[in-house]
Amino acid sequence: MPTNALLLALAAGLISAVVFASATTGPMLLRFVLFFLTPLSLYLAGLGLGQVAVAIAAIAATLLITLLASPLTALIYAITSAVPALVTTRLALLSRPISDDVQEWYPVGRIVAVAAFFGGAFAILVLVLMGGDTASLTKIMRDVVDAFVKSQIANLPGAPTFTDDQITELAKTTLNSLPWVLGGLGMATILFNLWLAGRITLASGRLVRPWPDLASLELPASALFALMIAMVLTFLGEMPGLFAGGIAGAFLIAFALVGLALAHTLTRDSPWRNFTLAALYGALLFFTAPALALLAIAGLAETVFGYRTIRTGVPPDPPPQS
Repeated sequence: MPTNALLLALAAGLISAVVFASATTGPMLLRFVLFFLTPLSLYLAGLGLGQVAVAIAAIAATLLITLLASPLTALIYAITSAVPALVTTRLALLSRPISDDVQEWYPVGRIVAVAAFFGGAFAILVLVLMGGDTASLTKIMRDVVDAFVKSQIANLPGAPTFTDDQITELAKTTLNSLPWVLGGLGMATILFNLWLAGRITLASGRLVRPWPDLASLELPASALFALMIAMVLTFLGEMPGLFAGGIAGAFLIAFALVGLALAHTLTRDSPWRNFTLAALYGALLFFTAPALALLAIAGLAETVFGYRTIRTGVPPDPPPQS
């Protein structure tokens, strides 16, 4: 490896470690943004410099966090940031020749499915670190909800009075929703950083693969089965049900992306395209949960019935099998 590439890889690891450490202090919004962007430099190293560079950056960042914080913190960083960056950048640059001058690149849909798997792992890790059992998690959620009610809702004009039983029920509802949110958040972090790093390396001329047509996004058949199994397992309750909720939440986001791709395809050549897409993205911004649910349903329907084939009249490539 050239010296300048080695130095850039080490710098990428240093930047990621510093951002990760900075995400533990300051205002909550700033923490969230920093956490979201923690692995960006690793993705830039992977897509711009190659797999050796991202491996060096990930190892350097993990070792630095071990020295500055603790082995447990470094393990959390490795699971949530380093390993997903290593795997997804590797897959993004994976290709095989199909003729003398044509390369077939690893399908974007499979990368999304892998990101969903890591999103589910992120949700499980957070739940384990928070308590590891439903009694501890329920107590934590009850304390959070109780503090929120007393500090925020109670100060509103005409605010209702919540009883202890109502606060407990609200805490249980929040806990049941938490894994789904965590799974989606973990997956969104991976895909956003991969996308942003891809756009930056594309603009710099260092991206070796052509930019994919995201409107043709298709998930592998295994993603549908993973979602179905995870949603069934959520009915088990207790920790297994919560873990399954994290996986289901991540794969629901994956199918919502297919629904978004479907919307982009169906509005092509439409005079209302800009208005329709603006309204759709506005709904995602202001009515996130219902909009994502509808997009996920559309993505599931597209996966089963293939509306894009009907719209274009051109059969897409067969969905990748796992």
